[in-house]
Amino acid sequence: MKLNHSYNKFILIKLILIFFFVDVIASELIDEKVKKLTLELRCMTCQNQSIYDSEADFSNDIKKIVRKKFQEGKSEKEIKDFLTNRYGEYILFKPLLNYKNLFLWAFPFILLVFSLFFFIYRIRKR
Repeated sequence: MKLNHSYNKFILIKLILIFFFVDVIASELIDEKVKKLTLELRCMTCQNQSIYDSEADFSNDIKKIVRKKFQEGKSEKEIKDFLTNRYGEYILFKPLLNYKNLFLWAFPFILLVFSLFFFIYRIRKR
């Protein structure tokens, strides 16, 4: 009977430790997600510095918002959509690929094609 009582305490202690470690691991995962996402976001105060690297009040507020959204179970895309709706697309270092930015994404390739045509034209002319 005594063995059974100590065995129950042992199991209870194991369950408490498992719960504690799961909570710590979940917190570390959220910290990594926050770091990854905030490295992709631009600080509106510091302009060309990421939210993660900046210590401005704006950046600290955004870090808190991102952490809260991850804890609520939101995905990275949902958080980015929320932030772009709130602060505009300028907050993203990498612009979205949509019809508004199609020229922005296609311009380097268009420039390359025109340069090749011009280069070929100049070679044939000689």
